[in-house]
Amino acid sequence: QVQLVESGGGLVQAGGSLRLSCAASGRTFSYYNMGWFRQAPGKEREFVAAISRIDLTTRYADSAKGRFTISRDNAKNTVYLQMNTLKPEDTAVYYCAASLTNSVVVTPNLYNYWGRGTQVTVSS
Repeated sequence: QVQLVESGGGLVQAGGSLRLSCAASGRTFSYYNMGWFRQAPGKEREFVAAISRIDLTTRYADSAKGRFTISRDNAKNTVYLQMNTLKPEDTAVYYCAASLTNSVVVTPNLYNYWGRGTQVTVSS
């Protein structure tokens, strides 16, 4: 089992940047592919970005491409989401998740463990 704790959320103006972190504890972090998801009020949880456990293959939602960058540091048991050029529609609770699948996946129900989330609010 792995425990995940997100941090780095907050209030930012449109066009600004935030860097989210997700610290993992428990089982070996490098066993897991890691993902970031978000959920806005009244909407379903949606995929944002994911990174594989060893070769660092990444995938992004179309809404994140060119603005967000996912990375991980297996020595620090941490995954990051650098978010630039933020827009009001990026406002949501952001969750990190860990998956034991063989490859990077975008479906929430293929992730085994979830953090509690961190709020990101982008003002116009």
